[in-house]
Amino acid sequence: MLLFQALKQAWHEGYSFQSLRSDMVAGITVGVVAIPLGMALAIAVGVPPQHGLYTVIVAGLLAALLGGSRFNISGPTAAFVVILLPITQQYGLSGLMLATMMSGVILFIMGIFRLGQLVAYVPAPVTTGFTAGIGLTIAFLQFKDLLGLTVITNPIHFPEKVMAYASAMPTLNLSDALVGVATIVVFIGWAKLKTKLPPHVVALVAGTGLALVLNQLGGAQVGLLGEKFHYQIGDIVGNGIPQVLPQFILPWQDANVSWGLVVELLPAAFTIAMLGCIESLLCAVVADGMTGTKHNSNGELVGQGLANIVVPFFGGIPATAAIARTATNIRAGAFSPVSAIVHALFVLAAMIALAPALSYIPMSALAGLLIMVAWNMSEAPHFVRTLKVAPRRDVAVLLTCFTLTVVFDMVIAVVVGLLLAGLLFIQRIASLTTVDKVEGGHPHQNFGDDVMVYDFNGPLFFAASEKALGVIDHTAPGTRAVVMDFSGVSTIDITAIHAFESALERVKQYPVYLLGVAGHIETKLHNAGVLAADNVQLSVSSELLREQLMIKGHNVRPQESTPPSVSLYTAS
Repeated sequence: MLLFQALKQAWHEGYSFQSLRSDMVAGITVGVVAIPLGMALAIAVGVPPQHGLYTVIVAGLLAALLGGSRFNISGPTAAFVVILLPITQQYGLSGLMLATMMSGVILFIMGIFRLGQLVAYVPAPVTTGFTAGIGLTIAFLQFKDLLGLTVITNPIHFPEKVMAYASAMPTLNLSDALVGVATIVVFIGWAKLKTKLPPHVVALVAGTGLALVLNQLGGAQVGLLGEKFHYQIGDIVGNGIPQVLPQFILPWQDANVSWGLVVELLPAAFTIAMLGCIESLLCAVVADGMTGTKHNSNGELVGQGLANIVVPFFGGIPATAAIARTATNIRAGAFSPVSAIVHALFVLAAMIALAPALSYIPMSALAGLLIMVAWNMSEAPHFVRTLKVAPRRDVAVLLTCFTLTVVFDMVIAVVVGLLLAGLLFIQRIASLTTVDKVEGGHPHQNFGDDVMVYDFNGPLFFAASEKALGVIDHTAPGTRAVVMDFSGVSTIDITAIHAFESALERVKQYPVYLLGVAGHIETKLHNAGVLAADNVQLSVSSELLREQLMIKGHNVRPQESTPPSVSLYTAS
């Protein structure tokens, strides 16, 4: 029931030849963007560039075919870089593909158990904080190739990388730096023109052309993709991108697979799945806002899960929906998931036809391209604006997530960010819970001077119960009864029930009337045995309670407007 949701939606709306034409144009447009990004992101996570293209081809096709969003374009994304690079460094390509398959299983299970709505519970400061932190980290990691640095060590943690890159600055290659900076400048300039031709392609072509001129005419040594990466597939040996179809392999064939390895990779796989879930569903929400459609969140998780389960068998790495490529897809006129399928097939055809030409792409140009991708994903203007206008508690969560993402990793950042945001939220809600002692009677109905009234407002839960219910104490001499108005209470938990029992113990010598208790709260009090006390009674309305108190002989002051039921009782 969760498969092919996006395709079904598009088909029911009516798929025509014009829709197919729009999807073809959009798919080719976004495919042109996906080729350099797929290679650059694969290099950024420490694997040969063709694995990024395999991911675009296989995962991009399956996620579109099986998923729940009509416009999502899936493939490797920049957000994964800071998670995947340490996995590659420690476990190699086989370990990374095994973790990819495990994350796909987790995503699939999340979709089956209808957990697609959980992403709504991640606060904006948490997502903004770790996204900006990831953007900064990715941008910094590109300085090695952007400047042509020769880094001897390859540390995992960011502070150590800063020291390693600083030590390597004397090895700076001015030709690489010139090509990288030129790529960035062309990207920024072309993006301001707002043409249909994506700046990614124009900037990469300009950088490649400049590198060829410098190498051929200037005698420079700009590092090229074909010089850095080599491949061997069976008897085929070559440089750069292999000019063959993705080969079926076992993801674990080069790894010593054991239960211990699976346990070691499980936290990483869970992190990949969580980030994939967040990014895919946020991307779908953005697409819905741009098109006025509605995605199926659980169907999208199932589609992304199956795509990540299958893609490692063809040499792919983790994939998720990419917001920038999805926006490009929509602006190019996409109508259905067919555009994403066309994009995957176009990348496949381009890889086979243009593999030799791709070997001439300079590494510094790819690094410059990734720096711009990192800048765009970090949403720096939004980050700065949030710092200026958000409440101080949200700013604290934002900066905590940002700092922890950069200094440690995204896992710690998200866990601590969610914990901090949750604690601050609990504190805010607890401050809204009050129990007020009403002097001189009930605020809406006067029960008399000899009746003590407590007005409850807000949720009664563990963080608020002790302080709020501490107001209930031994009443003044002359008190005949105690009224507790629960009409403003929305919920109660077991901690608050225990605190309430203690409060009732302090006034056990008086009859206690509970006014306006909601049905679900009454059930909880009944199950806990609170209503079994001899001195505790429920009352459904203040008018009936006033009558009941009068019957028991309490002194009730006359009111300007006496309810009819009370007048009849008095006349009788």
